[in-house]
Amino acid sequence: MKYHCLIVDDEPLAQEVLESYIQKMPELALSHKCSNAIEALAFLRENEVQLLFLDIQMPEITGLEMVKSLKNPPAIIFTTAYPNYAVQGFEMDAMDYLVKPISFDRFVKGVNKAIHYLEMDQKESQQAIEEEAYIFVKADKKIVKIMLDDILYIEGLKDYIMIFTHDQRIITLQTMKNLEERLPSNKFMRIHRSFIISLDKLKSVVGNLVEIGNKQIPLGKNYRDDFMKIIEKHHFIK
Repeated sequence: MKYHCLIVDDEPLAQEVLESYIQKMPELALSHKCSNAIEALAFLRENEVQLLFLDIQMPEITGLEMVKSLKNPPAIIFTTAYPNYAVQGFEMDAMDYLVKPISFDRFVKGVNKAIHYLEMDQKESQQAIEEEAYIFVKADKKIVKIMLDDILYIEGLKDYIMIFTHDQRIITLQTMKNLEERLPSNKFMRIHRSFIISLDKLKSVVGNLVEIGNKQIPLGKNYRDDFMKIIEKHHFIK
């Protein structure tokens, strides 16, 4: 699994250093670079990342103020030239606090700490989920029970998601990220920014399209490698 990263720093050179470090670590994938918090907040409204490399002293909105505005922040590693903000950074549950100039060894140490946290969090969520065969969602002013085996795929539309089964479409107000965390990863997989599929219901893969029921779903560029690993794992035809 690759952990998608976002760099937020108003210094182009600092961005370049972090990007070069990310490229050296096979566990990481850079999703985007932003020069200020406003641009980063806009990106996070439409995209999900697992790890945020965040400068503190930036114009208009500081890194600390940005974190306070996030409802469900990703794992955060502060990258700054000012060591005096370290206490405030760790009070926000930051994974690490890296002071510029950042060496690669120090970068790796911080990233490994963040990855360990993400893996443990995922395992705990997974264990809780695998004990359940269903989920509850709010839809049409009701709380609806949905059996996991009935789900074909899920489509995200901004703040709403649509859950498709064989005979119904359920619309609920929540994010794709929140629902993805509630679904067992051995049965469901995110294959696009806007789609999660049931692996059991997968019929075929043609190019960059995945067929579920009578629906053809696009396979996103950032999700293709992880998806194809699953396909190759179960592909026995030489």
